[in-house]
Amino acid sequence: MRRATLNATIAAGFLAVAAGVLVARANPATAYESSVYVGSPTVVWAGFALALAIAVGTALSCRGRQQGLGIALGAMTVTAIVSLPVIRNYRFAGMGDALTHLGWTRDIVSGGTAPHELFYPGLHAIATVLHFLGGVPIERGLLIGMVVLFVPFAIFVPLTVRGMAGGGLAVGLAAIVSWMVLPVNNIATFMGVHTNSNALFLVPPVVFALVAYLRRRSTLEGLPFGLSPFSALVYLTALALLLVHPQQMFNIVILVGAISGVQFLARWRFDDHPMLEHPTTYAHTITLGGMFGLWALGNERFRSAASGLISGLLMQDIGAGTEVDQRGGSLTDIGGSLTELFVKLFLDAAIIGLIVGLFVLAVWLGRTRLDGETRSFVNYIALALVPLGGLFAVYFVGTPTMAFRQVGFIYVLLTILAGVALAQFMGGLSGVISRPGANAVTALVLGACLVLGLMTVFASPLIYNPGQHVTPEMMSGYESGLDHGAEDVPYAGMGYDPYRYDHGINGISGGGDRIGGASAATGSVNATVFSQGNYSGAYPTDEYYFTVTEWDKTKEIAVYEELNYRNAALEGLNTEPGANKVISNDEFEMYAVSSEP
Repeated sequence: MRRATLNATIAAGFLAVAAGVLVARANPATAYESSVYVGSPTVVWAGFALALAIAVGTALSCRGRQQGLGIALGAMTVTAIVSLPVIRNYRFAGMGDALTHLGWTRDIVSGGTAPHELFYPGLHAIATVLHFLGGVPIERGLLIGMVVLFVPFAIFVPLTVRGMAGGGLAVGLAAIVSWMVLPVNNIATFMGVHTNSNALFLVPPVVFALVAYLRRRSTLEGLPFGLSPFSALVYLTALALLLVHPQQMFNIVILVGAISGVQFLARWRFDDHPMLEHPTTYAHTITLGGMFGLWALGNERFRSAASGLISGLLMQDIGAGTEVDQRGGSLTDIGGSLTELFVKLFLDAAIIGLIVGLFVLAVWLGRTRLDGETRSFVNYIALALVPLGGLFAVYFVGTPTMAFRQVGFIYVLLTILAGVALAQFMGGLSGVISRPGANAVTALVLGACLVLGLMTVFASPLIYNPGQHVTPEMMSGYESGLDHGAEDVPYAGMGYDPYRYDHGINGISGGGDRIGGASAATGSVNATVFSQGNYSGAYPTDEYYFTVTEWDKTKEIAVYEELNYRNAALEGLNTEPGANKVISNDEFEMYAVSSEP
């Protein structure tokens, strides 16, 4: 393709993504959306699809400036997709941990909590700065912060592969795989205001800093106390990761520790090896481990999490196996299956994981054309997956949620390795068919994986998990209910505990007593009793406030097909003598339920 034609094609891609963003902005969400995909106009997805098609083709077939523009186009498009809740003016997104993070941020803004008092204040600090300097609402500041923390992932994955392998093909392939956003699995890692997930996107900058340190040249000037600029970069990026979420920082400590172990064995075993030319990471392991220890060990949340993990390891019927069995039975009841859900959530990840696994095996068998230094970097990361996988096994038995979070971190590293792996496979494939044929096959496979990955980057009914869009009506309904409810009367939801809204509206430090004693363990009605029409007996108090939102109805009635709660029971509230509707708008209702009419 001629340079002028190629430049015009890339320009058309940028115009397409710009048009998609403008159309999305011109069509904000006006009511609850169970899927941001369906809620956004079709022309938005047409623009994004065109931009991604151009980006994939350019990243594979071009080099130099044109490839860089193609990678920038793809990263911009995926960032636009991630930004849709912001672009389409969502009031907020997230009804679990996200609302608690909103409450903590509200506490920081009001002065009730200092940032350093939180275990992971990074995202909250970004939202606070946006609020004070830009006048941005706190809810919107958190959503913007989510996007800000995602951007380094799209930038530093290809940069890290460039540092490891240097080849343009590997860089382009790594960029395409990064656009699949494989660390998000919608089981325990999410695209939203969720600090553990947000921290995953800061891992590539730390790995990039490590690669830069290992490739450093002795002619570079050092900083005071013998600290090299690249070591400083490692510490600074790791510190940013620590402030967003320490669990992912702990994984970095394991990664750097594994590299140190490999270096030690290489120096003990070999007299001549590329690893011997790399500076050691012994000091980095100690320093990063010390940073994590000083920050985490003195925090009550960390001690509670560690205690919960140990309890989970010792107790029976606790673990991912039990949880998978429970979810599999529920899916069957509503016409789905674990196989179907696996294909939607993990098929693209499984394909990339298989390719990387075969590639690592080929490296160990000496069946690749990689140079010695690139093989060293591949071995560093591949061998680090052994202790990281061991930690996954511990989590799998003890706390299933932590296990799937560990999978998220592992897939950050697999995304990086995938660029090098796919470049090697394309080289082998081009020897069997032809270079254009290999490009076409790779583009088709990666394009299909890219579509599948982006279809599940947000929760939606497609994966039996409706989007957690918080509308102004939901927020105002809960705000009125919490402000005007009678003292000591608890609030209960339909499979969802309203205490999270108490966090988001009143903060953590100042609003804990307004929820009337409800908690994460008690704040929902008994589904079986409630569905039988026994409203007063569905909650263990003589009176309570029952709240229901459009999200609740969508989840329990439309998506779960009345598996837990019956729609007839909801409608029966309006004629029940012991239930009085006290607050109502288009997307929120609250009933005062009492055993006495």
